[in-house]
Amino acid sequence: MLVHANEPAVEVRQEVHATLPRLRALSEARAMEPRGDGKWVRKEILGHLLDSAANNHQRFVRARFADPFVWPGYDQNAWVAAHGYRGRSWTELVELWAGLNGQVAAAMASVPADRMTTACAIGADPPAPLEWWMRDYVRHMRHHLAQILDEG
Repeated sequence: MLVHANEPAVEVRQEVHATLPRLRALSEARAMEPRGDGKWVRKEILGHLLDSAANNHQRFVRARFADPFVWPGYDQNAWVAAHGYRGRSWTELVELWAGLNGQVAAAMASVPADRMTTACAIGADPPAPLEWWMRDYVRHMRHHLAQILDEG
């Protein structure tokens, strides 16, 4: 199958390329610094992005085979707690984030152009085209990376 370069896939790859050195430069201590009552530490934010990548990878692959595509949401706090990100190595999480997003970008890029309009209903959210979900994934990732890097 010919893999096309759709914009969200390109943006994910560019974001990983641009951000990976900056994440690698953060120390284990910095990754564990408190950010305020009830807020995730940087390790947990990155872990949340791992959970998001895992869930969205499934969505992007499965949505190409169903129209409409219906898939459950997930409890973000429960997933972060289940994976114990606070107790894991920052280096491990960073490298996993880069690799998993490479997989997400490959899944995005392999979606045929005529499937980008597939109606996707995720959790309680109203249905939106698959391409919208892909763009939202990029937006979501950038939002949380800005939190990790103290830019937002």
